[in-house]
Amino acid sequence: MQQDAIGRSNLSSSSGGQLEGNLNGREGNETRPASFAKNPYEQKPALLKVLVIEDEENIIELIKLGLRYEGFQVEAVSDGQEGLSTAQRISPDIIILDLGLPPGSIDGLEVCRRLRINPTTQDVPVLMLTAKGEVEDRVAGLKTGADDYLTKPFSFEELVARIHAILRRQRRSSDSLQGDGVNEREGQVLQFGDLRLNLTTREVTRTGRLIELTATEYNLLHLFMSHPRQVLDRQTILNKVWGYDFLGETNIIEVYVRYLREKIEDSPSTPRLIQTVRGVGYVLKG
Repeated sequence: MQQDAIGRSNLSSSSGGQLEGNLNGREGNETRPASFAKNPYEQKPALLKVLVIEDEENIIELIKLGLRYEGFQVEAVSDGQEGLSTAQRISPDIIILDLGLPPGSIDGLEVCRRLRINPTTQDVPVLMLTAKGEVEDRVAGLKTGADDYLTKPFSFEELVARIHAILRRQRRSSDSLQGDGVNEREGQVLQFGDLRLNLTTREVTRTGRLIELTATEYNLLHLFMSHPRQVLDRQTILNKVWGYDFLGETNIIEVYVRYLREKIEDSPSTPRLIQTVRGVGYVLKG
């Protein structure tokens, strides 16, 4: 397990007791979340499913308690291999994955890789938990296919905000495939020079060569190709790709632009397609 001084965490036993006390106190004088219908004959909406793959029992219990109160269905496992089989079985809406799973288990990076190559789980968003301050681990997680990361210790409020932001991005991406006007032109294909993005199959090619992208890389490229030769400032990119209440470090844009350049540019160090507009943001131009 990577460093996780749970005593220092906002999700510590003391704050957990406070959270639990708050929840118990609220149950007496507040209605339950909207997921619980008041009318016994009213059909209850399906709860969003969260799979937690984490080996720290106290963190698991606190996340389960809080997210269930927020109206989520939560299932938790402490082993990477079990996490993969559970993800296949329950088809969660989002996975919270600890990078530092215990020795004897496959680690978080390998779990993420396998999730991304499995047709059943390849599009399930992943929020990765990492040790505080280990930048290379965060970068490795994002590069492997995680959609976002949260460093320990963290607050429960931030965890919930990130989950909602990720799910909102997922819905926007799904809605765009249903047809929103942009998709209807050019046979649902965006093209810029020899770079093509198929909105129906989510396939990206350049000069006929298939380019494998993660979900976030695809969403970022989709944004650029929907606004060719238009300078996009950093806040616009954060809002459109990561969500309006994204709470992460803003250098995540640079990280993902670098990933895209490595995959679509002839010379990533001297990019021709995605160009930096210093002090502003980025622009897709030839």
